[in-house]
Amino acid sequence: MSRTNFWVSIAFAFLVGVSLTLFLVKKLPAHYGTATETQQKLNEILNYVDEYYVDPYQKDSILYGAINGMLEMLDPHSVYASAEENKKMMESLDGAFEGVGIQFNIMNDTLMVIATIHGGPSEKAGIQAGDRIITVNGEKIAGVGISNEKVTQLLRGKKNTTVQIGVKRPGFDKLYTYKVTRDVIPTYTVDVSYMIDNQIGYIKINQFGENTYKEFLTALRRLRKQGLQSLILDLRGNSGGYLNTAINICDEFLKNKEMIVYTEGRKIPINKIYATEKGSFETGELVILIDDWSASASEIVAGAIQDNDRGWIVGRRSFGKGLVQQQFSLSDNSSLQLTVARYHTPSGRCIQKKYNGNIEDYYVELLQRFENGEMDNADSIKFDKNLRYKTKKGRIVYGGGGIMPDFFVPLDRDSNVLAFNELYNSGLIIEFAFDYVTQNKKLLLQQYPDAPSYIRNMTISDDVVRQFLYFYKQKGNKVNLNKASKNELKLWLKALIGRNLFDDAAFYPVINQSDKTILKALDVIKK
Repeated sequence: MSRTNFWVSIAFAFLVGVSLTLFLVKKLPAHYGTATETQQKLNEILNYVDEYYVDPYQKDSILYGAINGMLEMLDPHSVYASAEENKKMMESLDGAFEGVGIQFNIMNDTLMVIATIHGGPSEKAGIQAGDRIITVNGEKIAGVGISNEKVTQLLRGKKNTTVQIGVKRPGFDKLYTYKVTRDVIPTYTVDVSYMIDNQIGYIKINQFGENTYKEFLTALRRLRKQGLQSLILDLRGNSGGYLNTAINICDEFLKNKEMIVYTEGRKIPINKIYATEKGSFETGELVILIDDWSASASEIVAGAIQDNDRGWIVGRRSFGKGLVQQQFSLSDNSSLQLTVARYHTPSGRCIQKKYNGNIEDYYVELLQRFENGEMDNADSIKFDKNLRYKTKKGRIVYGGGGIMPDFFVPLDRDSNVLAFNELYNSGLIIEFAFDYVTQNKKLLLQQYPDAPSYIRNMTISDDVVRQFLYFYKQKGNKVNLNKASKNELKLWLKALIGRNLFDDAAFYPVINQSDKTILKALDVIKK
């Protein structure tokens, strides 16, 4: 089977919120029409419940729970989606919709933010991946048995309507409340691309959607015209998407006949996928950035680059999703996304992390990485010595739990900026920056007519800092800034004001100046 015909039908996903595939099964084999003893038993139980259960009940809810309970026994990425959920999943990668712009999962009866959609209302308001949503418009939604449908009802809505979202953030005890104004959710997947200096370029991809490869090529070609010699590809927080998109991007970096990935399953024979001759960036220095929220198709790219010794991986250990889902369309337009194979990086490793049958434990493992010290020290990460593999040049890599970077960058826990962290978590920096631009936009655009001039010449004065601190205290808060927190505040004020003026073209080039993972990537390239 050819690469295109097979793999255009298979998609990779981190969660239901970003899961999608183009492959549809039209008809099952004839023997599946005969009821087995187990199927007959299930029908009998449902009939008894329908006939004799003491209270009225929702039959669809019981069936939904039974299906998902069965699938959870298999693995955490085999999922059932209703017709309405199918429509929303299609939108998340290929369309546009109105809402707050988050990808989420319900764990321990609490809604966890898996990712904020780039450029969407939640990201702009200050909500972050890893936040747990506790309240919506003052109503507690944690620990009350909330469903995906109920979450959708609460968070989706017409453009320009608002919703108050209260979140708990890992590492902080306070409940932070954000006012989010619903909007049309953008579907661009290349967040930003720009030249850091005369030779080093930067591209950030937030997920692998239908148009990502086209967006990536456009960005790459533009940077090459500006003198690109080395590239930093940022896949941090990228939870996956279409595998075929990830393969095409790998093909731009790898030489002809270098392996990208291979898969095999009980019913799917081994299928090896190789790079072709089309690569347009096969020799320049390459660094891939990953973190614990990089999953699925992101890990395909990182694994292919690492195993072929094509470039360096910088950041923290990735999520660890090495399973392939295939989507089966059901008669009522709902669907079953079923794990049909495992994927392997070129060295042969499967990076899928362990699953004990408890989906909550599976995702809570990310929080346990905080507790066991992994976020601070690479030595805290323990790999199975039986899962040792070698890259093309003989370097040791491990399977069984994500991609371990070549250069580890710990989570930034600088105690000197604790005061700034409290300011940022409040969301008031974002609100102040919006108000500041609203009041001063004409003057700012006269001084800085475009993003490059803003980045080069704009500085946040002490007077603007004083204005913000007054604004912050008027909201009932207290703060005592040291020099480090004040400098961090100035950087973020400049970046957020720039975003309101010129979108991400004046945000990332500013905020990345203090990003320790990017600084490490620059050090790797230069040395």
